[in-house]
Amino acid sequence: MYKGSFILVLHTHLPYVLYHGKWPHGTDWLSEATAESYIPILNVLYDLIEEGKKPKLTMSITPILAEQMTSETFKTDFENYISIKLSAAENDREYFKKVGKKRLENNAELWINFYKNIKESFEERYNKNLIAAFRTLQEKKVLDIITCGATHGYFPLLGEDSSINAQIKTAISVHKKHFNEYPEGIWLPESAYRPGYRWKRPVEFSAGNEPVQRKGIEEFLKENKIRYTFTDSHMLTGGKAIGIYLDRFEGLKLLMKQYEEEVHFEEIKDLSPYEIYTIGEYTSPEDAVYIFTRDPRTGLQVWSGEHGYPGDGNYLDFHKKHFPGGLRYWKVTSAKCDLGEKEEYIPENVEARLQENSDHFKHLIKSTLVEHYQNTGKYGVVTAPYDTELFGHWWFEGPRFLKLLFTKICDDDEVKVSTARDEIKRIKSIVKISLPEGSWGEGGYHYIWFNENTQWTWKKIYEDEIRFKSILSKTRNIKNKILVDILKQAARELLLLQSSDWQFLISTFAAKDYAELRFSQHHSDFNELLNIAEKILHGNNLKKEEQIFFKDCKNRDNVFPEIELEWFL
Repeated sequence: MYKGSFILVLHTHLPYVLYHGKWPHGTDWLSEATAESYIPILNVLYDLIEEGKKPKLTMSITPILAEQMTSETFKTDFENYISIKLSAAENDREYFKKVGKKRLENNAELWINFYKNIKESFEERYNKNLIAAFRTLQEKKVLDIITCGATHGYFPLLGEDSSINAQIKTAISVHKKHFNEYPEGIWLPESAYRPGYRWKRPVEFSAGNEPVQRKGIEEFLKENKIRYTFTDSHMLTGGKAIGIYLDRFEGLKLLMKQYEEEVHFEEIKDLSPYEIYTIGEYTSPEDAVYIFTRDPRTGLQVWSGEHGYPGDGNYLDFHKKHFPGGLRYWKVTSAKCDLGEKEEYIPENVEARLQENSDHFKHLIKSTLVEHYQNTGKYGVVTAPYDTELFGHWWFEGPRFLKLLFTKICDDDEVKVSTARDEIKRIKSIVKISLPEGSWGEGGYHYIWFNENTQWTWKKIYEDEIRFKSILSKTRNIKNKILVDILKQAARELLLLQSSDWQFLISTFAAKDYAELRFSQHHSDFNELLNIAEKILHGNNLKKEEQIFFKDCKNRDNVFPEIELEWFL
């Protein structure tokens, strides 16, 4: 007698950082997310299975992240990272003991045990192959692993249809390689969507800027046999976007103050986030693109560091760290207090809070589905999407919360734990809708990724897209292997250039200098590679330094070996 289904969606992504710095920005990001989120979540799922539970969730693993996690360089870097963290925790323990800080000494012991467990899980439980561990959960029907844009390119603002096509086709190829199946679902980067219309680039540049007819994003999904994706609640029902990053980044608060002075919000009453719709044209249910909508009620409970569970005063504080090791020993205390007022973390006070929070979240899911069923007579779906790093990285106790939630909700006879893939098999009737342009960012539009601080990046992207399109049209039938290899490397640089992470990091001030440097480097490498390609086209031989440059690019940005130039045409 289920009243509805609960779908937890975890969006798992980090930009390409291998060979591009270490600390504070670079490979340590990847190691930190792996230690604090990816492995703890894997452990939760495998522990639940061993305990006889049947958890289910939908998880996007972006192609660029999957490529990094299977890299031998990453595996070595991660083991070194864990060793450094263990050493830091041991040094902290001795220091706190020496100065008589018993509580902090015990917390240092907590970190020692934590990193020892992560090390053992990585090396023994998962044999240093995390992608294989995720794939096994997919084979056990625990995970519905979906794809994303190859490098998380921001689809609505990319200047060429071929760029969106290349992002998706590269993603499909990489997904098949790592997970041994064709992806049925996709997480649109930043949950960003644009319908088809006569579109004009939002910045002027030298190549001209006449409006051109563009396809809607759903058309690319249909052409590539992607069956479902996700959207934000304000995209479906109107009104003000909840926003998913505002509490965590000071830079966004400055941007949003400007934005909210210029916009007006209206609500639409007749569509429900608890029903599944289709978008675009189709000839049969198997041909349709289905849309799941983020539930606004459950969203802020985890997203908000101020109003949600992670803001509870008993949980480990994210911001205050002890140097030189960078480990955290203090509790949130209050979401409003400054770092100097943070009190010492007391682990034994956490369990009761996790029990209460998981009870509340389960009740929220169930009451929402029961209310929807009573009001409409329809089976509902609560879709709860989050960045994976919210569980463990931003909220240290988050993986334990997930384990408690699944333990409780799997035993409920009115709520079915499900995946997006399973739910579209259940649908009998189809309702087609149209979506407006927008994203799940603050303001609901493109503002985080396109603003006065990032416009220059889009101008460069548009110039590079057009240049690549032009040279590919000249080389389409040329079989010169060196030329093809150089153009494929240029294609990789273009994809890396298009990552939405660079605009996000610039706008949030989280790592502005690093993002600007990375963007500029990929732009420069792309254009230098095309200069070399044009030199070959004119019958000239490469100089030794040009050969070295190409080899360096290929070794440094060695992702997507299966890339095909035709995807960019």
